Amino acid sequence: MTRTLALVLLLFAVGRQSVSADDVSETYFLWPDTAAGQSASEIGRILPARENEDPPAIRITDIEHPFIKRFDPDSSQKNGTSVLILPGGGYNYDVVGKEGAEVAEWFNSKGVTAFVLYYRSPTRKLEQDWLMPVQDTQRAIRWIRSHAKEWGLDPQRVGSIGFSAGGNAVAIASTKMDVENRFEKQDEIDKASARPDFTMLIYPWKLLNADESGLRAEVVVDKQTSPTFLIHAHNDAVTSLSSVEYYKAMKKLGLPAELHIFESGGHGYGLRKVEGANVHTWPDKAEAWMRGRGLLKE
Repeated sequence: MTRTLALVLLLFAVGRQSVSADDVSETYFLWPDTAAGQSASEIGRILPARENEDPPAIRITDIEHPFIKRFDPDSSQKNGTSVLILPGGGYNYDVVGKEGAEVAEWFNSKGVTAFVLYYRSPTRKLEQDWLMPVQDTQRAIRWIRSHAKEWGLDPQRVGSIGFSAGGNAVAIASTKMDVENRFEKQDEIDKASARPDFTMLIYPWKLLNADESGLRAEVVVDKQTSPTFLIHAHNDAVTSLSSVEYYKAMKKLGLPAELHIFESGGHGYGLRKVEGANVHTWPDKAEAWMRGRGLLKE
């Protein structure tokens, strides 16, 4: 089976994506052959739906050849801002619907061009579980920036947003820029900047060291770190201190940052409502933050 045919079948199975010729043309493999440090090129398989989920959350695992799926806003609303979306999944799989396509559609409603990253997974059992997802993130940012002109995008308004494990990858990719040098540059795309112009971390996972006294060694907030927007819930089992410590690091360096912690909401909600909580209103705050930074049309 060709890689293209396999991709068509995968997107068809996902459901929210169509299988038209236009749909396939809006999906891009990050590397022309195999990914950095990778010898195989499987594009992934969908895990069985969980019985307690309505609507279901689509989870894809065994991704060895990462790719991005582009979602375009209506041409009358398009404002030139773009964002790379990293779903969560604990580095076991990518939750590409709830924390991917649904989020992309919200950004489209604000005139933002969105790209969902199908990053390599599973990597959780590796010593550096974050490394390949971070490499994929940085390559995707370069890809978007390198193609910005042909897509009518501003190369200086390319952001990233990550949910849970996706937030872990986005945080590291936005702060540890030497990751890009761990493999040989293959083409002109690799020469573009991998630094996002803005970063959004939504209930980010595993940002803290073992005793929760500070950020992990690989999360290196410095003067080059992008303006950051953070969301967490107080009752999240993935402690909200992850977001607090990241915000503290930004604050100490005098960098632009905004943090919101909701009393309840738990974890993994994406844009969906949580009974007894108002955490689903976080996109309103995100929109206000983006508008204040000149990322949306007035």
